[in-house]
Amino acid sequence: MAIIKKFRLKSFKNSKPLLEFKNVSLSFGNTQILDNVSFKVNFGEICGLLGPNGSGKSTIFNLITGLLKPDFGEIYINNTPASSIPIYLRCRKFNIGYCPQAYGYWSDLSLLDNLKAVSEILIKDKKLRDSRIDYLIAKFELDAVKHTKANFLSGGQKKRLTLAMALLGSPKILLLDEPFSALDPITIHMMQEIIANLQTEFGISSFISDHQASELLRVVDIAHVISNTKIVTSGTPSEIVRNNKARAAYFGEFFKIN
Repeated sequence: MAIIKKFRLKSFKNSKPLLEFKNVSLSFGNTQILDNVSFKVNFGEICGLLGPNGSGKSTIFNLITGLLKPDFGEIYINNTPASSIPIYLRCRKFNIGYCPQAYGYWSDLSLLDNLKAVSEILIKDKKLRDSRIDYLIAKFELDAVKHTKANFLSGGQKKRLTLAMALLGSPKILLLDEPFSALDPITIHMMQEIIANLQTEFGISSFISDHQASELLRVVDIAHVISNTKIVTSGTPSEIVRNNKARAAYFGEFFKIN
């Protein structure tokens, strides 16, 4: 398996969970969306969530951020029950960064002004704000387009902008919704390297949801496969690829990673 990361961190089995779902269930009317879902994302871990469209991946992200509340079960963030904490407090309290699949920016503002707008909310000191913005623009190689309106950026530049916006507050956990969607292979590789470097350089935990299994499994430490309202299996990329339940629920018989 071609792994993007230069090396693997040690096993996370004995690590403390930063994020944990315990027996979480949710329904919309008579439709069961999640049924007794349990999983963990440990400190410093890159964790993936795989499943077919409509399997509940976005719902799980909305539960983490507080857009939705579970019918049963509990969500723990840094060992604290989070379900009762309102959305306007949750991301700040637990230092969560969120990269939505699309439209995580103001289209009519320049790349630089997008970063300034978010930084004024998250960082009180102007010198620190400016320093953080300059660092992220340089790190993600966006200096040449910093005065370009977000609407005119390429797909890869938009992805890097939303990632930079999510990192302004120095999050402990980063939620990435479909980060590889609609990108060319070169840009996908760049995003994979960025995610891996966030782990190795800063110890940021990342939780990634994506339908592109091959791309996701190249960068994660562990993945969970969701299908028919339940987590059907969890494991390392190599374990997931060989798992019969994962193949039956999502991958198919002939799936492999080159």
